[in-house]
Amino acid sequence: MKTISIDAPRLLGRRHALCSAAAAIAAPAIVACGGGSSFSSYAQTAPASVNNAVAEFAAMEPETTGVLVRVAAPQTPWSAGHGTERKLFVASGVKTFILGQFLRDSETAGSSLNQNGPCEVSDRFRSLGSSVLVGLTGKTNYRTALEAMIAHSDNTATDIAMAAVSVDRVRALIAQAGLTQTQIPDSTRRMFSYLAGAPIGVDLGWLDMLKLQSGEGVGLPARKDVINGQESMLSTATEMVTWYQQALAGKYFTTPASLREFKRISAMATALWQTVPADTIAYGKGGSIDWEDFHALCLAGQMRVKDIPVSFCFTLNWTGGTLTSNTRLGDFGAAISKVLAAVDASLRAA
Repeated sequence: MKTISIDAPRLLGRRHALCSAAAAIAAPAIVACGGGSSFSSYAQTAPASVNNAVAEFAAMEPETTGVLVRVAAPQTPWSAGHGTERKLFVASGVKTFILGQFLRDSETAGSSLNQNGPCEVSDRFRSLGSSVLVGLTGKTNYRTALEAMIAHSDNTATDIAMAAVSVDRVRALIAQAGLTQTQIPDSTRRMFSYLAGAPIGVDLGWLDMLKLQSGEGVGLPARKDVINGQESMLSTATEMVTWYQQALAGKYFTTPASLREFKRISAMATALWQTVPADTIAYGKGGSIDWEDFHALCLAGQMRVKDIPVSFCFTLNWTGGTLTSNTRLGDFGAAISKVLAAVDASLRAA
């Protein structure tokens, strides 16, 4: 098995201009995107600078990118995108749903869940891609786990939070939001186990995860279908944008405190402050994966410009070649920055 890399969306120090060769690629068609009747008003003409920047992003992988930007300007909302309905691997972009459901559950009277409550950190939950909790054993509080899940994309923290709320309740939230193309795994470790060749529903455990990490394999034929209907992290640009528009407007929370906490933790995602314009308020989650010859990068969320919500999703999937998610982070981040800078400039000039 090849070396795998899971969730290291660190753009800092690798941010640079798109290679000039991208300009020579024919620009993909840019479409105004509604994405459902409730957002039909967004089918307006986007500024040329935004369309051009979206085209440059899409040119990175014209058949396996999904990008959508929705600008909720009060009088003239508009959007721009490419491949907006493609069901792609969004990696840890789906962790926003776990955060949302945990905060919803903590609102319930008599709930045993609260961010100050203790949670177990042990091999029971330990997973690949855990820069914060992987070497720790004992107790912490759920707030630490939720922050590690979003700020550092820690997969051990993710599986702790998922176990606390249950995957079924997270899926129920996704269904309530009307997101029919969004899929989450039972846990990150279940997903890695499935991809390593385990039968559906089987968790190989932490010792076998260590074997995967070292490149040994676990004696099973590894699966290459990272995009699958069993254990995966999938969505479309339209659905991720729709989620952030609704969630950040407070649709799924019953108390202002829960919405504030959702915003506070969502604002901690590392990739945001490396891609949005300087001093811009933003919320969201990024993610990445390299498994066998499959690679993915994603960043979804919302920024606010002149108090106007700008919701976005940028997803890049590709197979083969020598480029990994880490070596492509610079171009990915620069392309996103160019789109968001164009949106920012157009709104400030209005």
